[in-house]
Amino acid sequence: MSTDFGADIAAVQGIAAVPRILEVVCRSTGMGFAAVARVTEQRWICCAVRDEIAFGLTPGSELEVETTICHEIRQSGEAVIIDSVADNLAFCGHHTPAQYGFQSYISMPILLADGSFFGTLCAIDPRPARLNTPHTIGMFKLFAELIATHLDAARRVAVSEARLLGERETSELREQFIAVLGHDLRNPLTSISAGANLLVRGGRDAAPILALMQQSVARMSALIDNLLDFARGRLGGGIALNRAVQPLEPVLDHVIAELRASFPANRISSNFDLTQPVDCDSGRIAQLLSNLLGNALIHGTADSPVRVYASTRKGQFELSVANAGRPIAPAAIKRLFQPFYRVSDDARQGLGLGLYIASEIARAHGGTLEATSSAEETRFTFRMPSN
Repeated sequence: MSTDFGADIAAVQGIAAVPRILEVVCRSTGMGFAAVARVTEQRWICCAVRDEIAFGLTPGSELEVETTICHEIRQSGEAVIIDSVADNLAFCGHHTPAQYGFQSYISMPILLADGSFFGTLCAIDPRPARLNTPHTIGMFKLFAELIATHLDAARRVAVSEARLLGERETSELREQFIAVLGHDLRNPLTSISAGANLLVRGGRDAAPILALMQQSVARMSALIDNLLDFARGRLGGGIALNRAVQPLEPVLDHVIAELRASFPANRISSNFDLTQPVDCDSGRIAQLLSNLLGNALIHGTADSPVRVYASTRKGQFELSVANAGRPIAPAAIKRLFQPFYRVSDDARQGLGLGLYIASEIARAHGGTLEATSSAEETRFTFRMPSN
């Protein structure tokens, strides 16, 4: 049963018949206060009210649930009907009538289709009233069932809308996935095919052609690795880790050396303050840095170095990558870690999975990955417990 009380109040307020029901309750019984209440084990919340006796409640008002008889109705699932508190042996000494100053009381449980208890349709008045009659009891039962039916219908509509939204998002993701995958795999395949044709024809130096083909194969391999990680994450398995306590500086140095070779025209500076080993999956940390550093090299300005910083202090490992360049818009910052999201149509960005997978690696380590961007720099910072 939902504990989104704002949604519950809105659901009752959305039933057009409720004001008329409360009016009919007051008119037919002669009572001055009627309400629909959401009642849980811990809370009593007014969802709709008709108050002709200045009792003082409005939608959203709350009573201590233990001070109400509705608390007992929730436990028993049975209606409580009191014509006159003074003449009722069970309630003449009860704390609730004394606290709230009423003599007549009726409360009918509102039970949803799945059997769960939503709350009550109730009415009170400082004067006695003739309530314990088949007509009044039948009317309250009918109104409580009508309210429950509307609440059930509203819930079904909400579930259906959420399911349709989820299916629409999945469909859009699938179409985007197929389009991007087709585009990004076609480029390296075309390069390999062209290189193979040149080698077949002969008469050219094979070394540079083979080097280009190897780069294309490496690009395809990275795309496939990202796709596998994405699939594992979406299927609920998450990023798999093989953790060990180990020094990370050699791992980070190796990633930087690889990317220096791949981006010879760009500069990369590093500053490490790693005074202790870190409990982590070093291969995944290397993958995270590779994704962040590759992203910075693609988007940073070539005349400014990409800066890599790592430290272990006060039980925390921190790794950051910063580059100069055009700042990322705030709206784009919020979407950077979504799968297949690209800030631009630059083909070098690949599938748009790198930052998503980096964020999943951070999450798998119990850490965080954050991005900030200004006119001075764009910085990605990963933090996690180091032990």
